[in-house]
Amino acid sequence: MKIVIQIVLWAVIGFLGYLLFNSIYGPIKFNKVKEARYLNVIESLKDIRSAQLAHQQITGTFADDFNSLIKFVDTAEFAITQRRDTSYADVEKNKAFGLTEGYFIEKTLIDTLSYKSVKDSLFKGSSKDRYKTMMNVPVKGIDAQFELKAGTLEKNGLKLSVFEVKIAKNVILSDQPKDEVIQENEVRSVEAVNGRYISVGSMTEVNTNGNWPKLYDTKQ
Repeated sequence: MKIVIQIVLWAVIGFLGYLLFNSIYGPIKFNKVKEARYLNVIESLKDIRSAQLAHQQITGTFADDFNSLIKFVDTAEFAITQRRDTSYADVEKNKAFGLTEGYFIEKTLIDTLSYKSVKDSLFKGSSKDRYKTMMNVPVKGIDAQFELKAGTLEKNGLKLSVFEVKIAKNVILSDQPKDEVIQENEVRSVEAVNGRYISVGSMTEVNTNGNWPKLYDTKQ
């Protein structure tokens, strides 16, 4: 009986030790997985933002779907320009005052020197074709795409182009412990991604920033 009791006690001690280890190591493991996934997601959101800003610069609006945005990156070109100041005689004013060259008109001219593709300007290196799959959430084993919206926002009598791209934390962390994910959705900290989504841009204000803290911009 003593041996049986000892075996049971050791089993209980082992089980309690396992629970204690899990209570300490579990959150550490979750945070490690979370940080790695968030970093990859944020890098993709930065790519999408760069493509959208280029789209707005050239077309005047943001793309409202990924197919259009990818096609734009594939085919569009930036104009390489040069500004120069010039001046010439104000004929009418000089004539009115009986002068030949008394008054001059100052003007700034913009010359187009050449063109460079958006693709080569924004996406370089070994992963230069990554824009073709930038709509996919870059988490292995999770088949999902970012949500993209674009439109206009009226402010001070002006119609301004806006866009938003986001993905729910529940999707990014869908294979992680549910209690940890619930806590992550409620997090509020200057060093964390607050709220239920990781996003860039906004449909309710003119803003092209991401909702992640600056520390994610310094991580590699």
